[in-house]
Amino acid sequence: MGEMKQIATLSEDSTYPAYVAMPNNSPAAAIIVIQEIFGVNPGIRAKCDHWASQGYMAIAPDLFWRINEGTDLDADVESEFQTALDLMGKFDQDQGIRDIEATIHFAQNQLGNHNVGCVGYCLGGRLAFMTAARTDIKASVGYYGVGIDGLLHEKGAIAHEVMLHIPTADGFVPADAQAAMHAGLDDHPKITLHDYEGLDHGFAAEFGIRRNEQAATLADSRTEAFFKEHLL
Repeated sequence: MGEMKQIATLSEDSTYPAYVAMPNNSPAAAIIVIQEIFGVNPGIRAKCDHWASQGYMAIAPDLFWRINEGTDLDADVESEFQTALDLMGKFDQDQGIRDIEATIHFAQNQLGNHNVGCVGYCLGGRLAFMTAARTDIKASVGYYGVGIDGLLHEKGAIAHEVMLHIPTADGFVPADAQAAMHAGLDDHPKITLHDYEGLDHGFAAEFGIRRNEQAATLADSRTEAFFKEHLL
């Protein structure tokens, strides 16, 4: 359903690749799908295709393009998992947010309006929170975002709605980090947190052994309702 396209950076001195999936009819809104550390792989492209089937323009920018363009890794293959961790260590997250902002501008120009949201997974869940704090994105969703407890000082800049999905047995987000997230964000008027008891990181992955079908279906239904309320 989708295809790779080139998007101009904020400085407009270069371009980067993004997977873009379009609905059958003219979209009224767009969703930026923010990758895990595994790149714009089949799971991320499938999520874009799903959003396109729901009537949205869906865009997954290749955020690792400066260090390894075309990253497409499988979380269930140990060697590829280690490659992903290595890329994560080299990735400039602040620059990544600027590329996400350029993607927002691309989507706004394509739509002719500001109805642009984002949804991210793992690293992308963290970046979705950062995007909510640092850009004019209209709605943001993060699945099992890592290190959000270290970003709580940015919460005051969040002006639009955010939803976070938190598996309570996440091996990358320990209980004290989850407690800090709740303590820091539960009273924020724009932020909603959902806990998923006993589940681990990656439970909503589109493919592979990490996926928990029941929890993924529940979380995704909440996300769909969230975007329908805040983007359409």
